[in-house]
Amino acid sequence: MSSGVHSLNPPKPLSSKIPSSSLLASPSSSCKPVSKSKKYPTISVSAMSSKHRPSLDTLNSSERREEVLRAVGDSLSNCLSETHLHLTVPGLKSKTRGKVRDIYDGGDYLVLVTTDRQSAFDRVLASIPFKGQVLNETSLWWFNKTQHITPNAVVSVPDKNITIAKKCSVFPVEFVVRGYVTGSTDTSLWTVYKKGVRNYCGNILPNGMVKNQRLAANILTPTTKAVDHDVPVTPDEIVQRGLMTQTDYDEASSKALSLFEYGQRVAAEHGLILVDTKYEFGKGSDGSVLLLDEVHTPDSSRYWIANSYEERFSKSLEPENIDKEFLRLWFVDNCNPYEDEVLPDAPKELVSELAWSGFTSYLAMPSPPFTLILHLDLARYIFLFETITKSKFEIPAMEEPIHDRISRNVSAALSLLL
Repeated sequence: MSSGVHSLNPPKPLSSKIPSSSLLASPSSSCKPVSKSKKYPTISVSAMSSKHRPSLDTLNSSERREEVLRAVGDSLSNCLSETHLHLTVPGLKSKTRGKVRDIYDGGDYLVLVTTDRQSAFDRVLASIPFKGQVLNETSLWWFNKTQHITPNAVVSVPDKNITIAKKCSVFPVEFVVRGYVTGSTDTSLWTVYKKGVRNYCGNILPNGMVKNQRLAANILTPTTKAVDHDVPVTPDEIVQRGLMTQTDYDEASSKALSLFEYGQRVAAEHGLILVDTKYEFGKGSDGSVLLLDEVHTPDSSRYWIANSYEERFSKSLEPENIDKEFLRLWFVDNCNPYEDEVLPDAPKELVSELAWSGFTSYLAMPSPPFTLILHLDLARYIFLFETITKSKFEIPAMEEPIHDRISRNVSAALSLLL
């Protein structure tokens, strides 16, 4: 989720720099919507029968736990932390580096690389093997499943970490949809609510709500893409400032709410709660509003375990989550993650709370490294992917350096497109 502002003040003038987390291009670029029946190139995952559908038991399964964490440990030297495809792939031009994604200009297309960088509080914390792959594959699954709601800009997925998209004119607004009063960042609904805000982004909130409580109805809390942080904004301000026309805003906001409702239904079918998320949209040359960026990933969304929510809420306990919220919560309690130059080391107790039960070889460490906690975070990302898609996440072979692999696959894909 977006993070980082302290007020509802008007944003700074928008930067001319291309925002780094979107499928972006200049307003003059063209983008054709995909057909609703289009199927993207399939990322290799092995289907799982419904009776073996992943559950919390899977997350605590010794065999699966050991398999994932052993693979993570074996792949630490082959993380995709930085990319330089403009130096290795003919036809690629400039590179834009975001906190997680690297975006390359390929003429009529954009090449989006989902790296293994983990970010929170507007900073990169570390790199985690396979994180980029699981995020890219999660988005791909949702892009395929939501074409009945909105077209998107995806053209092909030639690699586990790569999405190629048509250039589009992106709207400088993020559509944040929320179903619960929660969060720990400066723009989270709970943070502003406990400060006394009752009119947030045009939504009137009742008094007396508590953290992690469900809202009476889902709400939209848009933000602008300011230079340093995303800034909350009302629908009227979006139109008044010329960020979007009323017609485009109405269509995008309607699609955002429909996408979220659909995501909630799918999550509920798999024992999860989709708590909140963010969407980005752009406009094609034919005037159609297209879904961009990522969809319902644990980086852009909050997920809770459904069957334990009510009991934990009644006891004022944090819900069991499958995203990076536990990182946010710990850092907020132990430092100023926006301003402190050096973050504190995470204690053994935090690892014990988050680790898969029985993984004693890690818990016995006197001072577990912070990167270990991020590796356990990855396990939750993989658990979410497997739970939602009913597929087993395929741990990639590491015989070939990952940058060589993506360079080869992107070169082959672009040779067919250009």
